[in-house]
Amino acid sequence: MPGGSAAAGRSGVRVVVVGDRGTGKSSLISAAASESFPEHVPRVLPPTRLPADFYPDRIPVTIVDTSSSIESRGKLDEELKRADAVVLTYACDDPLTLTRLNTFWLPELRRLEIKSPIVVVGCKLDLRDECQPMSLENVMGPIMQQYREIETCIECSSATLIQVPDVFYYAQKAVLHPTAPLFDQERQCLKPRCIRALKRIFFLCDNDMDGALSDSELNEFQVKCFNAPLQAAEIVGVKRVVQERIPGGVNDLGLTLEGFLFLHALFIEKGRLETTWAVLRKFGYDDNLKLRDDILPAPSKHAPDQSVELTSEAVEFLRGIFRLYDLDNDGSLQPAELDAVFVTAPESPWGEAPYADAAEKTALGSITLKGFLSEWALMTALDPTSSLANLIYIGYGGDPASALRLTRRRSVDRKKQRTERNVFCCCVFGPKKAGKSALLNSFLGRPFSNNYSPTTGECYAANVVDQLGGTEKTLILQEIPEDGVKKFLSNKESLAAYDVALFVYDSSDEYSWKRARELLLDVARCGEESGYGVPCLLIAAKDDLDPFPMALQNAARVTQQMGIDAPIPVSVKLRDSNSLFSKVISAAEHPHMSIPETDIGKKRKKYCHLVQNSLMFVSVGAAIAVVGMAAYRAYAVRKNS
Repeated sequence: MPGGSAAAGRSGVRVVVVGDRGTGKSSLISAAASESFPEHVPRVLPPTRLPADFYPDRIPVTIVDTSSSIESRGKLDEELKRADAVVLTYACDDPLTLTRLNTFWLPELRRLEIKSPIVVVGCKLDLRDECQPMSLENVMGPIMQQYREIETCIECSSATLIQVPDVFYYAQKAVLHPTAPLFDQERQCLKPRCIRALKRIFFLCDNDMDGALSDSELNEFQVKCFNAPLQAAEIVGVKRVVQERIPGGVNDLGLTLEGFLFLHALFIEKGRLETTWAVLRKFGYDDNLKLRDDILPAPSKHAPDQSVELTSEAVEFLRGIFRLYDLDNDGSLQPAELDAVFVTAPESPWGEAPYADAAEKTALGSITLKGFLSEWALMTALDPTSSLANLIYIGYGGDPASALRLTRRRSVDRKKQRTERNVFCCCVFGPKKAGKSALLNSFLGRPFSNNYSPTTGECYAANVVDQLGGTEKTLILQEIPEDGVKKFLSNKESLAAYDVALFVYDSSDEYSWKRARELLLDVARCGEESGYGVPCLLIAAKDDLDPFPMALQNAARVTQQMGIDAPIPVSVKLRDSNSLFSKVISAAEHPHMSIPETDIGKKRKKYCHLVQNSLMFVSVGAAIAVVGMAAYRAYAVRKNS
């Protein structure tokens, strides 16, 4: 059956049965398990297991019976929160129990925030009064409109075994092949994320890229997803069904994207969700219509001072994608063109923080090639798995393991006094109103603004920096708000992720300088204690204003004491960056230099050197003594002989 492979990732399904007392919960479970009507049933059955071969998906089902008594409410609530699916019962011969669905049970499930699919089941169908016929669709239609979490409704009879196995089949199916991710019941159409996933699958199967699936391509698709070929008559039949309903669904070349999407909507409308789920899961999608983590070989475990970068192969692929979607050849992607890049991804990944305003754009809001590559570098640094997934969504066809690389540890770089990284991460500290945000904006080529707005959330700026000799390096700046420094440094490994730290202060304000100096000392101490010290640069911002008295002397004394370079004067307002960003790259490329030292750190270092020298002296002395003893013994042997 098509749904078999879809269930491969699950070891079992847990179904909890709830409803008013006397609605037939225990009899329903017992009848399903024994395939016979039980004469005597306990009030509450122990958990009952339907074996893997009970249903075509070959996934075992555990059914949990519950009591609706007040004293059992705590246990009931606990079971509901553990449920994969909920079977909610009423008695066909008792209209009050049907009313209770709307007045108590469904609101109660919402109050408990139960997210599991619900199957509403009318039990005791054989006892319904034949003089009062009832249409299940008419009765349940309005309730299902109000409670979209209801997956389906069914009536059954434990006494006659009518539709008893179907109850738990639908419950299992609601878990293994859920409707909610695929289909909008209210609008009766495929959901956007489902459309995006099916588009990607269509493009992958359209081998000749002519915009349609030919008969041979359709057959390959069928074999890949269901391990069975399509007969010629079946292909003709499929096309006829599509053409009758969607004129543009078939053309002279084959089944179009419009027709492909229509077919899946038709499967879902007819209750054949397992068919669409089999296709999606064959192409690596999970229940959230994202690629499964197990097929994304992104480096997950690594040392704190390692980072993840795109390989040159992946960067070249992205350059090609940029050229492909730059339809007007203006060197930038307009918002619509950028959306088209990610049309086969679950959504555009750069619509919200921290990516939304993190890259260089033109005055019209288009993203440049540098901005495009910088966004990818930022996403790879922050979320390698998401970056790799999006590469695959947009068509990266190489080995996924060849797209990302794990960098060498920064501690090793310091010892070797060089680095092989292409992307550098820099944290930007400083007091309020020092000019941190203005500095990040200038890095992205944005005009200076006198309006001040404090940074509250994550704020990044990423761009490509041209170096001497024609090389390009990507620099990622992360602003650390003054209020967040204490929390940031509370994690002893926080500095491990950065290549450089900048300390921005208002050069016209003495307090701003003193606060920046305090922050520098805090970061230096943290680096010394954790062993993750980073090169530090002081930035004397607002150089267009008159400096406060003694500014240069104070700064010179502090930098000399701590062993770092003198502050770099910068005026964002006058667009005078003094080659700041190239200097940041240079500091990152020389990871053994510009690391500040506190007095305590110097003393500790001196003590360590003293201990090492003492140990060396002792070791040399011991070695001399051993050699001397050996020589004496040799002499004594020769003398005696």
